[in-house]
Amino acid sequence: MLASATPEAVAPIRLSIGYKVIWGLAALGSSLVSGIYAALLTIFYQDYLGLQARWIGIASMVYAVWNALNDPLFGYITDSTRSRQGRRIPYMRYTAPFLGLTFILVWLAPARAGEIALFGWMLVTMLLYDTCYTIIGLVYSALLPEVSESDAERNHLQISSSIFGLVGFLLGFIIPEMFRPKAGTSPSLLPLQASMGVVGVVSALLVVATTLKVKERPEFYRVDRPLPLKEAIRYTLTSKSFLLLVSENFMVVLMQSLVMAMVFYMADYVLRISALPLLACVFIPLFIGVPLSPLLRRRLGVVGAQQWMLLIAGIALMLIAVVPNSLIPVCLAVAGFGLSGPQTFTNILFAQVADEDELRSGVRREGAFFGINALLTKPAQSVALALIASILEASGFVPREAYGGQIYLDQPASALFGIKVLAGLIPGAALIVGAAILQWFPLRGRYLTEVQERVLRLHAEKHARLSADADRRR
Repeated sequence: MLASATPEAVAPIRLSIGYKVIWGLAALGSSLVSGIYAALLTIFYQDYLGLQARWIGIASMVYAVWNALNDPLFGYITDSTRSRQGRRIPYMRYTAPFLGLTFILVWLAPARAGEIALFGWMLVTMLLYDTCYTIIGLVYSALLPEVSESDAERNHLQISSSIFGLVGFLLGFIIPEMFRPKAGTSPSLLPLQASMGVVGVVSALLVVATTLKVKERPEFYRVDRPLPLKEAIRYTLTSKSFLLLVSENFMVVLMQSLVMAMVFYMADYVLRISALPLLACVFIPLFIGVPLSPLLRRRLGVVGAQQWMLLIAGIALMLIAVVPNSLIPVCLAVAGFGLSGPQTFTNILFAQVADEDELRSGVRREGAFFGINALLTKPAQSVALALIASILEASGFVPREAYGGQIYLDQPASALFGIKVLAGLIPGAALIVGAAILQWFPLRGRYLTEVQERVLRLHAEKHARLSADADRRR
């Protein structure tokens, strides 16, 4: 169904600086827990608690199946919800406390309960945590395209989200680094577990704070009528723009999962330094690159800027496997700058996909797109988890649990190379493949301009219908 044209179009929504700052608080809360989860989960269960790779692999497969079900399910539910508070905000606000609780439970595994008990605890808490994180992350992402039609405003919101998100991810490495057991220290996990309790509570409060400021646009949940499930699936899976973007995003998610999970391994075993300098090498260039994204967007377009940044980061990461150890921080710094691209441009590209779809279906359906995106890309997290456990075990890596709970620094050369492959070669190659995929992405140039102009006209029509309905009710 194509949108009918109207004589006038509304101007894109403009947002205040205060609005954009508060928008980022939810990213700080959610990225804090997700950063810790991604960086610490494998080393916590495999290295600290001694859970065998086969159990972690089984847990990752079950986790992947649940991910395949919950994201599109919640995406469709939120798209179809109609309430006085909106179709997104209520889910985000009332799920936040459960996100904090389930995150805390992940780290309270009974250390000496045996393999089966550890496996069960890991699996159940992973599923509960991921369900809460899915709801909040999906709703938060789906709100971005709705609040403004302007790529510039979306870019500014994403800059706020990215900067706060990077702070959260950075704290997600710093906090475990401060409290996790290290060489020459007590092997007790109690300080780490206590810090995770504080993180869970703070993260939930930050998410709630954003929901108290952000309001949804009523024309999208009072005028739009939800599509039947069959029609929603058809429109989603026949969008060339969406399918190409999801393919590229799979590569980005695989990269992120591998790099985040391998930072502590790189620090402990390859470079034998604190993880903090390595984090600085990645995050300082990221903080530099994010505010520069509007310059790249204006010069290259959103998709062109994304491609170039993926190439820069991909090449730098691949070099980690072959350069001397002294140059690894340099490679990480260059990669960090490149990673500011997917950090800021990915959600803008999804917003463009949602605009194009609204012209086809007549309805804004961000939830469906982000839900199916997660269905197709979250398995990359499980692939990364299984790759890490399998490659480390195959390369002869010696975990702490096999060495009396103390770190074993004299790892074989094969294990050290396996760490470099997981931290650099595989994720770098994934980014280069992602950049190549975007070569066929259609939303650029004249066609993108046409889509944006027609979306503004359609929104003017919906706003007029909303006002007319309000007048009739009076």
